[in-house]
Amino acid sequence: MNLSLLAASGWGKSWLTQTITERNFDRYDYVVVLDYKDEYRGLCSKKHGPAPAKHHLAGNVELSVTPEQWGNAIEENGHLVVARHSKHLGNTEWREVCADIITGGRHHVEGTTLIVVDEGHFVAPQSGGYPEPIEGLATTGRGEGNSAMWVTQRPASIDKQVLGNATARFIGGFEDHNDLSSAEETLNYPAKAHSSGGQDVPGLPEALHAPDAGAVSVRKWAEELDDGTELVTDSEWIYSDDSGAMKRIRSAENYDPECDHVGASGMRIDVGV
Repeated sequence: MNLSLLAASGWGKSWLTQTITERNFDRYDYVVVLDYKDEYRGLCSKKHGPAPAKHHLAGNVELSVTPEQWGNAIEENGHLVVARHSKHLGNTEWREVCADIITGGRHHVEGTTLIVVDEGHFVAPQSGGYPEPIEGLATTGRGEGNSAMWVTQRPASIDKQVLGNATARFIGGFEDHNDLSSAEETLNYPAKAHSSGGQDVPGLPEALHAPDAGAVSVRKWAEELDDGTELVTDSEWIYSDDSGAMKRIRSAENYDPECDHVGASGMRIDVGV
């Protein structure tokens, strides 16, 4: 299965990604998270839950780690969050590390593997020029008994074949027209359902109506904390897949993860309004 998880920044995307990842630890023999911003530490820390995964910070040294060695690390740890050290790895170097990890997870372990690609537009950019193993994960991985979850807030910037080869989609809200247009190509319902803010959506299938508001676009709920950061408390998403299944969900109502998500939101700017 190839799942694309798409939503604008500040929609609770990382929380949902971590929650779905946690739900699949028992389903797959191995789960590997390619963590661009080191925001899935909650899966690895006893302070934030049962710590079902191990944490590894990837820097310059990891550029010389072979796919076979990554395969050994995955087998030894079971579930692994590999975070990018932003001071040592730029996007090009991170793609090289991701390619080796993907090869290790696809070809050098025995069993089923789920690979989660966070900030996928940096790993498989629309401009191309990324290593072949990354392309292979998007286009052929599921045929080998592997699965992938591609996560991005910028569908217009990720390679179209990543979205085009997805067999299932979890999509939240967007305000950018280009991102909406990119997501629209894979949908069998009105893309306006993903224009954030509870706007009227003519022609929205009844299965995707909000129980309390009818045919409206997806919504989110948030509160401002004392330190000025915004905390998303709930958000709506639409799941669809190639079997024709469609469902609208509210993240806080549908999921109750054991691990806390510890990624921080940006501090709000006071504009006097």
